[in-house]
Amino acid sequence: MNTDKIYAEAIANEYSVKETSKVKALKRLDRKAKSTANIFGYTFGVVMALVLGVGMCLSMNVIGGGSQLIFIAGIIIGIVGIIGVSINYPIYKRLLENGKKKYAADIIMLAKEISEAEE
Repeated sequence: MNTDKIYAEAIANEYSVKETSKVKALKRLDRKAKSTANIFGYTFGVVMALVLGVGMCLSMNVIGGGSQLIFIAGIIIGIVGIIGVSINYPIYKRLLENGKKKYAADIIMLAKEISEAEE
C-alpha cells in the first residue's frame, strides 16, 4: 500500500472543484426556509425564559431589596415572561409556515427534478 499516493489524492481532493448536487441544493433551500423560524424561536424563547426567571427571583426576594415595590415589579415581570414563553410557539409556527410558503415553489421544482432524474 502506497501511503504517499493516498495522501496525495486526499490533498488533491481538498483543492479540486466540487460541483454542487441537486440534493445539496434542496437541503440548503430547506434549511433556508426553516432558519428564520428556528433563530427567532430559540432566541425569543431564551430571552423570555430569562425574563420569567428574573421576575420569579424578584418576587421571591432572591434578588432586589425585598421591598413591596420590588415584589410587585417581580410579579409584573414574571407575567410578561409567562406571556412571552406562551406565545413563542405560535409565533414560531407562523414564521415556519411563511418560510415554507416563500420557498415552496423552488423546493417542489427541485424535488421533481431529482425524482424524475432517478427514474
